[in-house]
Amino acid sequence: MSKRVDEILSWYGSDSPGTLKNLRWMLESGRLAGTGKMVILPVDQGFEHGPARSFAKNPAGYDPTFHYQLAIDAGCNAYAAPLGFLEAGAREYAGKIPTILKLNNSDCLFGSSDPKPAVTGSVGDALRLGCAAIGFTIYPGSAERNEMYMELRELAEEAKAVGLAVVVWSYPRGSGLSKEGETAVDVAAYAAQIACQLGAHVVKVKPPAGNIELDAARKVYEAEGIPIGSLAERVQHVVQSAFNGRRIVIFSGGAAKGTDDVLEEIRGLAEGGSFGSIMGRNSFQRPKTEAIELLHTVMDIYENAG
Repeated sequence: MSKRVDEILSWYGSDSPGTLKNLRWMLESGRLAGTGKMVILPVDQGFEHGPARSFAKNPAGYDPTFHYQLAIDAGCNAYAAPLGFLEAGAREYAGKIPTILKLNNSDCLFGSSDPKPAVTGSVGDALRLGCAAIGFTIYPGSAERNEMYMELRELAEEAKAVGLAVVVWSYPRGSGLSKEGETAVDVAAYAAQIACQLGAHVVKVKPPAGNIELDAARKVYEAEGIPIGSLAERVQHVVQSAFNGRRIVIFSGGAAKGTDDVLEEIRGLAEGGSFGSIMGRNSFQRPKTEAIELLHTVMDIYENAG
């Protein structure tokens, strides 16, 4: 067993052996097993953005089993998806890779400045499907945020009681923020802190940009000289904001972009101390061979960063 994984698990002192086992399962799976780093394949885009926008670039992706196999062949630490996609391959792929059931989702057919996902799965579903963890999205900045926080509190309590880990997508969005503020460094750090305070074992946030959204925060950043000039410095600050690095913080891959841009961003994330990435469109929208090559390169960057 990896000493680094043992160290990470020691940070979760209130959790049961079952939950720690599932965290270990994710940390000890795939090409990055034992390094303390994670690369996860998430495929909730069909629900969130629609099938054509998600899968037309690589029609193999319309088939849920494609994503299971991609995650396995690429050596990902885990595969995350909503209920339907996981059910479609759960029997065939049982135990072959840790899975994360995304318990809330939104569609884009009805626009709102204050998003509020629907709860679309249960802890019971996650147990039935053999998952290692539940996933849940919160939108700090939305007028509906308090209801999301309360939903997460209840689901996290239930999940931990039966030995599942909790992965939180903390995506600032809503009428309380400008569009640029959704990825501002102060907001990203705040989003990571909120997810940790709500009991997340693994926190997923977007790569932080160099702007500051909140005037009250700007005064502190300037007075204390918090370095935010490079992506690595901003990532280091976000990780620090997640209980001084005592929670697993991974970063989204974001919108589809070219390979060079993906890898440049990954290098900055790795240099800043990110625990890894959760990459969807930038992997599954590529042909399988190309997707695996990209994911392997991403994993190599994280492993070599130490």
